[in-house]
Amino acid sequence: MSDIVRIFTDGASSGNPGPGGYGTILLYNGHRKELSGGFRKTTNNRMELKAVIEGLSALKRICKVIVYSDSKYIIDPIKKGWIYNWHDKNWKRKPNKTVLNADLWTQLYELINKHEVDFEWIRGHNGNIENEKCDEIATTAYKQSNLPPDIFYESNSNELPN
Repeated sequence: MSDIVRIFTDGASSGNPGPGGYGTILLYNGHRKELSGGFRKTTNNRMELKAVIEGLSALKRICKVIVYSDSKYIIDPIKKGWIYNWHDKNWKRKPNKTVLNADLWTQLYELINKHEVDFEWIRGHNGNIENEKCDEIATTAYKQSNLPPDIFYESNSNELPN
């Protein structure tokens, strides 16, 4: 497992909430894969999460991974260990307050525990070629017609499904 998969991610939305998209680039041993998708009504933070989830979900075997994101919304909960506390408290920040986007944080938690993942923050819109490309493909994704609903978001419920 000495080879490292590098995953660059970005989320975007037109309005917050509004149409949103994610862009993900996987780099591994000279190979490149770009992933993107969008939703008719969502938030930028949800798309940041979705970009990472889609990148990690695309891996066909257990890998050593570095995820690069310009989102402190993604990086801080991982680096500071908040995601583990949220998990241990059943995705609650306070007794009656569910973590925002708990549906996606739950998916991310499962994926980062499946792989050996490190997260690195990179400054957005600062000339990083892969980050700029992720932003471009995320923006292109949300401009598509007939975007599907972000069902969890549009249900206006932050409660996790049973």
